[in-house]
Amino acid sequence: MLRPSKHARAQAHKVLDALIFCLGLFFAHALRNGGWLAFGKIDFLPGVAPSIQPFREYAWLFVVLFPVSPFLLDMFGYYNQPSTPSRPRQLWILARATGLLMLIVAFAATLTKQDPSRTVVLIFGPISICLMLAKEEFFLRLRRMREGQSQFERRFVLVGTSKDSLKLQQHLKDRSPEGVKIVAEINLNEHSIDDLVQALHDHTANGVLLAAKHTYFGQIEKAIQACEVEGVEAWLLADFFNTQFSQTILDDFEGKPMLVFRRTPDESWQRLAKQVMDAAGAVLFLAVFSVPFLFFAVAIKVLTPGPIFFRQKRSGLHGRPFTMYKFRSMETNAEQRKQEIAMFNEMSGPVFKVSNDPRVTPLGRFLRKYSFDEWPQMINVLKGEMSLVGPRPLPVDETLRFSDLAHRRRLSVRPGLTCLWQISGRSNVTDFKDWVRLDLEYIDNWTLWLDVKILFLTFPAVFRGTGAR
Repeated sequence: MLRPSKHARAQAHKVLDALIFCLGLFFAHALRNGGWLAFGKIDFLPGVAPSIQPFREYAWLFVVLFPVSPFLLDMFGYYNQPSTPSRPRQLWILARATGLLMLIVAFAATLTKQDPSRTVVLIFGPISICLMLAKEEFFLRLRRMREGQSQFERRFVLVGTSKDSLKLQQHLKDRSPEGVKIVAEINLNEHSIDDLVQALHDHTANGVLLAAKHTYFGQIEKAIQACEVEGVEAWLLADFFNTQFSQTILDDFEGKPMLVFRRTPDESWQRLAKQVMDAAGAVLFLAVFSVPFLFFAVAIKVLTPGPIFFRQKRSGLHGRPFTMYKFRSMETNAEQRKQEIAMFNEMSGPVFKVSNDPRVTPLGRFLRKYSFDEWPQMINVLKGEMSLVGPRPLPVDETLRFSDLAHRRRLSVRPGLTCLWQISGRSNVTDFKDWVRLDLEYIDNWTLWLDVKILFLTFPAVFRGTGAR
């Protein structure tokens, strides 16, 4: 509700929150250094110097705090809370975001060979949290004060059938949107456009909310035209069709308004950050592990006859085929021998998995146990064919054998190196429906923070080597 104004307020709050964290650093320095706060110097850490550098030596940290602080708050869901959030949940989000921000500040100082006081870094977090809570309390009191003043109300005439109006009224009552008041109801199937105009005049309404599911579109068009003449906003509720999963988004197509029904994550800064994280992560991985990467390549070439890499066509985004790379862990005739062991398949559905596969070489068994054979897929990530986190790409022939078309929704995002399936026991999940359920759970609940958590949980799952085949 009121999405444009809420978006504008959210952006303003992000800037204000960034300034508050910068102010928190200033206060932390002043408190540690005594200064004009007159609280006396704080020296509770062993080995701290009796005096610290002037604040101008710390000001460079604003370059880190200003962009990173709202980013972390957004990542932890701070800006997606209800208008009156739970205080414990709000404090928990602030504590996590601020704790991570303190680590980033300390890491940035180490990289730049700066040496800020440890006390300043430690008390910066609690001070910033207190300032943020004070800001939230101020705006909460301001909002409550404004709610009782009529000039701040959004007064709407609700247009629609009795059935549509009742459902929307109940929805508004449950959500309690701030500053929104329904002052009259008009059923255009029973009343005229003149009745609507008169209602606008009688109730000094500044908007019309059109619940048009059971109303003729001709009447809706006339209502919108009347609103144009009156100079009031007309909001058209886009619930003409019952969708199970899709979110409705208003977009622009060559100057024409277009309703988009989308289930996958919308384009956002998080999607852009995911792409940056993929590229940076792949480059960093290949650079750091270049020596063992080369060692495995040489070992495969020397110990087993055949090529170093295994190449296979896999289904990528929307099912588009691409060539996926792996270190070869099987004999060269593995694909030809697949039919020989088809009866031992341990997975339900179209997927093929066999424990103790006789086609796997001794070196390949080691590579598979710790997922070393997956390393070359970083090349696919660099090429933009895969992501670090996403549903595992299946061979094209297995995708074509999907018996349930709903399973194809796992193809609606870019495939990845790891996902919920890997951290839930990897190949111990033997029911393909459970595999798909985990992939769809990831798609439906995706955030950048979820990707970060999956990546961190993947490392212990891989190093344990459990569930791998």
